[in-house]
Order: sequence, then C-alpha cells, then structure tokens
Amino acid sequence: MTTRPAPHVLSEFEDLSDRPDLGEFQVLAEDCPSRPVLDHVTGRWGTLIVLSLHDGPRRFSEIRRAVGGINDKALAQGLRHLERDGLVLREPSEGFPSRVEYRLTEVGAGMEARLREMVSYLYANMGEVLQAQAGYDAARPGAAEGAVS
Repeated sequence: MTTRPAPHVLSEFEDLSDRPDLGEFQVLAEDCPSRPVLDHVTGRWGTLIVLSLHDGPRRFSEIRRAVGGINDKALAQGLRHLERDGLVLREPSEGFPSRVEYRLTEVGAGMEARLREMVSYLYANMGEVLQAQAGYDAARPGAAEGAVS
C-alpha cells in the first residue's frame, strides 16, 4: 500500500498565485484541473448531496428525500459528477429487484467532514449573515430578489 504525502493546507492569508510547490494544482489558475471538482462540490446541489451521505450509503430516492427541493435530473447529474470525481461510489446490488446505493469514498468522506465544518461555521454566524443581508437590502431596494449591483 502506497501512502500519499500529506496534502498542503492553505493558510488563511496565503497567496495561491505563486506556489510552485503546489504543482499543477493552483485553484486560482484558470486551467487548474481542481476547479471543475470544486464547482461540482460547491455548486447548487453538490454540497447537499455530499452531506446527505454522511450517515452511510443511500439509495437515489433516499438522497432525493433528504435534499429538499432537488429534482431527479439535478440529483442524477450531481451524482454522476461526484462519482466521476471520485467522491461518491455507485454500488449496484445483485438480485431482483435491482438496487443501487451511493456512498462516499475515502476522499469523499474527507470532503464531507470539511463541508460539515463549513456548515457549522455558517450556522454559528447566521445572526451576522442575516443582519448583513437586512442592512444590504435596506440600503438597496430590490436587492432582496438577488440582484447584486
């Protein structure tokens, strides 16, 4: 079994634009191969799909019920992206009727833990977020509809 070197952990104020030791993976660079993965994980549904698999394998319908508001097309697309990226494993079972379950890979579980930390941080700071939104909306009529000027 080969061991991978420990991943580089970015410091809070680190400039990512000039880090040759990070090799080809510089997320701020336009052609960085990590950017599509970041998009899949942090897009509209990716984070929620990953978080829904926290407690173990789930069937498609279970994920759909867990992630409020997602439709079948968005869920199927999100799962395909996450499977291709190596974060989710699709496991068909033998027998009749056929069943398919999705579970996090080791990399996916690591990503899920970090996403859970981010969500916890958001929850802890929602008072400030809501206050900032209210102040912004009060100063800019129409901003609440999502129009950022």
